Amino acid sequence: MRKFWLIPVGLAALAMATPASAADLAARPITKAPPAPIAMVYDWSGFYIGGNAGWGNARACLNFTDAFGNTFAEGCRSGSGGLVGGQIGYRWQTGGGWVFGVEGQGDWANLRASRASLINPAFTERAKVDGIGLITGQIGYAWNNALFYVKGGGAVTGSRFDILNFAGTSVASVSATRWGAAVGVGFEYGFTPNWTVGVEYDHLFMGNRNNTFSVVNPIVAAAINDRLKLDVDMVAVRFNYKFGGYGAPVAARY
Repeated sequence: MRKFWLIPVGLAALAMATPASAADLAARPITKAPPAPIAMVYDWSGFYIGGNAGWGNARACLNFTDAFGNTFAEGCRSGSGGLVGGQIGYRWQTGGGWVFGVEGQGDWANLRASRASLINPAFTERAKVDGIGLITGQIGYAWNNALFYVKGGGAVTGSRFDILNFAGTSVASVSATRWGAAVGVGFEYGFTPNWTVGVEYDHLFMGNRNNTFSVVNPIVAAAINDRLKLDVDMVAVRFNYKFGGYGAPVAARY
């Protein structure tokens, strides 16, 4: 009989010990969700200054006109060469990807072409463009640190035209500063918050201009006007330093 009453006593002791054992277990740690990643947005707004270098081609077409309105066509010639210079500008970026800007650019150039005169082969005509300036506006669209843009505005060139004798000596010349228009397209990439690299193509419409040589035109002595039509193509690699950097961070959304 003694053994039987010990059984309920043991069960009661076991029941009293169970809550205590559960209380002794370690609490489950609370794990927080990782913070949302922060994406930095490239900001194209602000002033920038830089340099450029590349290649250009100038196409010059010359006609002589006498007092009676007769035209003596000398045809066209193209000259290519290197160019190097710099640019400075300012850009505004909207809340989206649209970017607007203004820029001034100046380049030293050596675009030169020579050809024997069609009217009098004893003489050689040489055309040269030695300076180029651009004042343009820009409209572009940015995908973070990649920017595609188009541009347009005014252009100015410094040019010189010479008539050379058989010995290669200039016997008549005319220098002119010509004003015209320019259009272009470019791509720019920001490889650091402040430095960008890009490539750009521009076409300059310099139009027709009447010039008068420093002496009597040796090719057509009766010429009173020397009409020169000029167009220029430019391709350049550009580096810019942009004052500023990345814009405000934006939390990525899921």
